[in-house]
Order: sequence, then C-alpha cells, then structure tokens
Amino acid sequence: MKTLILATLAVGLSSAAFAQSPSCNAQATEKKLAGAAKTSFVTKCEKDAGAACDKQAADKKLSGAAKTSFTAKCVKDAVGT
Repeated sequence: MKTLILATLAVGLSSAAFAQSPSCNAQATEKKLAGAAKTSFVTKCEKDAGAACDKQAADKKLSGAAKTSFTAKCVKDAVGT
C-alpha cells in the first residue's frame, strides 16, 4: 500500500514538472499589453523560447532537419496564436 501511494505521488509530481507555462501571447494578454509593448514582449519571449528549444534539441541529440522541425514546432507552441 505504501509503495502504491509513493508511486502515485511520483507520477503526479513528474507530470506537474512537465506542465508547460502559458504561451507568450497568453502572458501578454494576461499582462494587458498592447501595441509596441506587446510586440516587444512577444519578440523577447519568442527569442527566449528559441534558446530553450535549441537546448532541448541538443539534449535530445537532434541534428539537421529533425532539429529544425523540432525547434520550429517548439517555438510555435511556446509563442501561441
């Protein structure tokens, strides 16, 4: 019983750790940004996401087209619509 509880707790914590943060556009809306401030925020957020996605691609040892595809999708998901 104790093992089952610990396993359930571990799964719950690991899934919470991988939860994504809100997209750049969602964060900008949440902060009620508009115009140039929103554009600047989203651009910086996109740049930061690109760096993070490149690191993830390197951690996964991706290269070539696989890296490009992964990074593009990762950045697109991070920026949002």
